[in-house]
Amino acid sequence: MLLAVAVENTRTLVGLVFEGTVKRHWWVGTDARRTADEWAVLLGGLLAGESAVTGVAVCSAVPSVLHELRELVSRYYPDLPSVVVEPGVKTGLPVLVDNPREVGTDRIANALAAVHLYGAPCVIVDFGTATTVDVVNAAGAFVGGAIAPGIETSVDALGAAAAQLRRVELTRPRSVVAKNTVEALQSGAIFGFAALVDGLVTRILAEQGLSSVTVVATGALSSLIVPESQTITRHEPFLPLLGLHHAHTRNN
Repeated sequence: MLLAVAVENTRTLVGLVFEGTVKRHWWVGTDARRTADEWAVLLGGLLAGESAVTGVAVCSAVPSVLHELRELVSRYYPDLPSVVVEPGVKTGLPVLVDNPREVGTDRIANALAAVHLYGAPCVIVDFGTATTVDVVNAAGAFVGGAIAPGIETSVDALGAAAAQLRRVELTRPRSVVAKNTVEALQSGAIFGFAALVDGLVTRILAEQGLSSVTVVATGALSSLIVPESQTITRHEPFLPLLGLHHAHTRNN
């Protein structure tokens, strides 16, 4: 059973993957101050009563967390085959951008899993702290993408900047044209981000000369947008865990 840990800026996805299937998963808050020892206590609690871990794979978009995860792996799982996905690690996914080291490893894990699941070309939309729209070309290479603010990031910023607005529950409102402030904020967040993604995907397909391509959605907030999108064709909420599984297999 592979222990996979994918760290984003605000949330961390922890999962147990067996033969390419996510058997268990947990979302926990990302804390840049969490030490390797605290990670060990946290994971120990989550894994209590679960099948024995036979391998470890991690990736992190937060450098300070990545340092502690390396410590975690070396000190608490020294005898298990492991991989820390970072620049220089072989994934089998060429990264054709100006500076490959700038690309978040969570984006690489997503793209790697999407190619294994659906083939190339494909587009991956991740609804996290940021909303990323990434492209894998027909040759199976990561060629870049677009980054927009995340849904919660935008809602929080609006609540902080506008005196009469506040943070609201992110859920689908009754209609696009809202009759109250709460539903107006929800309409802008849910339908607005669905339109944002559809617009970006449409432009990407036109620019890349693609007429038919799998568009995969992932991320903690993906379930809010997928039903409203006209371009997303697949929903894989645990895509980074599957990408870590493939990276671990390739490196061990």
